[in-house]
Amino acid sequence: MSEANITRIDMDEKELILIGTAHVSKHSAEQVKDVIEQEQPDSVCIELDEQRYQSMMDGNKWKDMDIFKVIKKKKSTLLLMNLAISSFQKRMAKQFGINAGQEMMQGIKSARDTGAELVLADRNIQITFSRIWRNIGLKGKGILLMQVIGSIFSKETITEEELEKMKEQDMLNSMLQEFTEHFPKLKTPLIDERDQYLAQKIKDAPGDKVVAVLGAAHVPGIKQEINREQDLDRLNQVPPKSKVPKIIGWIIPVVIIAMIIFTFQANPSAGLQQTLSWVLWNGSLSAIGVALALGHPLAILTAFVAAPITSLDPITAAGWFAGFVQAYFRRPNVADFEMLSEDVYSVKGFWNNKVTRILLVVVLANLGSSLGTFIGGADVVRLFFQNL
Repeated sequence: MSEANITRIDMDEKELILIGTAHVSKHSAEQVKDVIEQEQPDSVCIELDEQRYQSMMDGNKWKDMDIFKVIKKKKSTLLLMNLAISSFQKRMAKQFGINAGQEMMQGIKSARDTGAELVLADRNIQITFSRIWRNIGLKGKGILLMQVIGSIFSKETITEEELEKMKEQDMLNSMLQEFTEHFPKLKTPLIDERDQYLAQKIKDAPGDKVVAVLGAAHVPGIKQEINREQDLDRLNQVPPKSKVPKIIGWIIPVVIIAMIIFTFQANPSAGLQQTLSWVLWNGSLSAIGVALALGHPLAILTAFVAAPITSLDPITAAGWFAGFVQAYFRRPNVADFEMLSEDVYSVKGFWNNKVTRILLVVVLANLGSSLGTFIGGADVVRLFFQNL
């Protein structure tokens, strides 16, 4: 058996065998099978969390999704990011005949075949995304959302050279590589913290011999972290929201309303112009976002009516209302959830599937409303100073 990509670590009478796999390589799955069968470990650790494991094992999991709860719990963007990653993986699979994650499936199967205990060693993907989201600021969030939505539209094929590079990368990092180049500090939650988390979970796995199936990108970091004690509770914490955006979120509406009231008193026609500008910019751009998502006409109207109001209320968002209306009139059926894993592969599928259509309605309505707030707000300020 070839020892290429295999790292052996002895610690405290425990043998750890790290297999540095390529998420897009058929050879890696074969190597995982050979190593586990030969070594007969007590435990097999795989680079998955419970959510991704269930997703991999249960192709029908989408049937149980309540789209109204997704909107209500403000998880539309995170779900859209997950689906965009699925789309990215599907494109690779179709182009190269490779199913991303084959080596993880083989690790699960071989653990069962040999009677080893299966350990899901990676951090919850939602926590990773949340820690990324809290670290990038408003501008970063906008760029990330546009990149995610752009990846859905992308029809670019992946070159052999890029494929080989991906074999040395983490799947999440491959997807977000261009983004992390703009925000280098994101390497911390995306790679470094997961190295620490994986190292601790591998070290704590039961038994004297442990095989870990990992993306090759994680092996150097795990070797560095394996002899240190990691605080998993700290790594699992979602950073508290900064109070600054909340304060700004309340200051902007107060300032906008105060300016409009003052202008009305000084010059009623200018005050009316301010109000119309605020309503039209907010409402129109949010409605255009829903229209781009091919939303229901009443969802478009809802976005137009809700955006000027929700932009003055930091607690609510136009996309929620538009999303609820879209879900009510175009409620997804079982077939939509069953086809979700296939539909995310193409732009047409994203727009035709009622589930992803709702997510796009929510996200694009909110993006339009945010843009309308900046433009409409700037016009309100301009008219205010003209009438001082």
